[in-house]
Amino acid sequence: MQTQRNGGRRSHGSGGLIVKGGAYYGKWRVDGRQVMRRLGPVRHPATHDGLTKTQAEARLRELMASVTEPPATERITVQEAAERLLAHLEAMGRKPSTLRAYRSKLKAQIGPRLGEKQLGRVAREDVERFRDGCLRDGLSAKYTANALGFLHGVFEFAVRKGWATSNPCRYVDTPKALDSETAIRFLEPGEVEDLLAAVPDSDYGRVQRALYLTAVMTGMRQGELLALRWQDVDWPAQRIRVNRNYVRGQFGTPKSRRGRSVPLADRLGGELDRLYKASAFQADDDLVFGNPHTGKPMNGHTLTRTYQAALKRAGVRQVRFHDLRHTFGTRMAAAGVPMRTLQEWMGHRDFKTTLIYADYAPGAHEVELVNGAFAFDDADDTAIIRHSTKRVG
Repeated sequence: MQTQRNGGRRSHGSGGLIVKGGAYYGKWRVDGRQVMRRLGPVRHPATHDGLTKTQAEARLRELMASVTEPPATERITVQEAAERLLAHLEAMGRKPSTLRAYRSKLKAQIGPRLGEKQLGRVAREDVERFRDGCLRDGLSAKYTANALGFLHGVFEFAVRKGWATSNPCRYVDTPKALDSETAIRFLEPGEVEDLLAAVPDSDYGRVQRALYLTAVMTGMRQGELLALRWQDVDWPAQRIRVNRNYVRGQFGTPKSRRGRSVPLADRLGGELDRLYKASAFQADDDLVFGNPHTGKPMNGHTLTRTYQAALKRAGVRQVRFHDLRHTFGTRMAAAGVPMRTLQEWMGHRDFKTTLIYADYAPGAHEVELVNGAFAFDDADDTAIIRHSTKRVG
């Protein structure tokens, strides 16, 4: 690509104009480093679009006065900025599970691909190559989008701290998840019964059967179920109060950061009552779904394996444990529970998340409305729709 330089030699430190690809660019140095910014398109003769050379010079001077690069002592790398952001988020009380997810993406993808680059040397094209490389390596669009989201946060944090002047992620397109990545999967009522019947009749089996039924009939997350205590089960009020979460060996708050309560249906209340009477751990602080021999929290990986084995024995299609939560959401929507109520029951912070179940909700009198709109006078099944046209003179 040809580059046209404008004007003669300029004084040191006053910058310079170049024309590249039909646009003016300004170049200057700050702290020994070259800075280049696009100023705008070149105005062609007999038109009013674009910049004249005088206007480009003026814009260059404005940019030189406003744009500064961080000093040499703060020319930190993407890796360093990410670690500082993580430390900041931890100090601000961000959930440990969220921090672990960020650190995982930093270690597995962002660090190896961009970690050693200085913030000021990362361009939009570098971020696009990062995105394309993740997808090329077989990572899902959803995972890649999440990694880009964290990288975007790193640069926004760096801009606020004065370590960078711009965020190169801002104009990078985020990959869209495939339908298979976002599709809701759930069990039909008959499949739920088959799953419960396939659970072995043992100490562990009693806990697992009650756990699966609670997941299906309350929509609680796995971590919320593992943290549930007997004091959280309110039989007289027929409510289960969700106040805690257990993820990766640590108790914390639910994902939505605030407690909630969900209805305790009769069948589930009876199942939990039988589990309570058979349990050796009945104190208020004891876990409902703890290890039947120690009372300690159940291991999440072990729970997943036993759940998948139960599905296989039942001859039920393999769905994730989290899809038991979707089973609750779809069944409640189909039963006509208002979306706002369902949002509260499921602990969604964002109403848009709850709307994934809207397609399963029956519309009030929808069939009657359609029938009424197409009701014809003819007694038989044939009718002629007459179109009237209005002519404009």
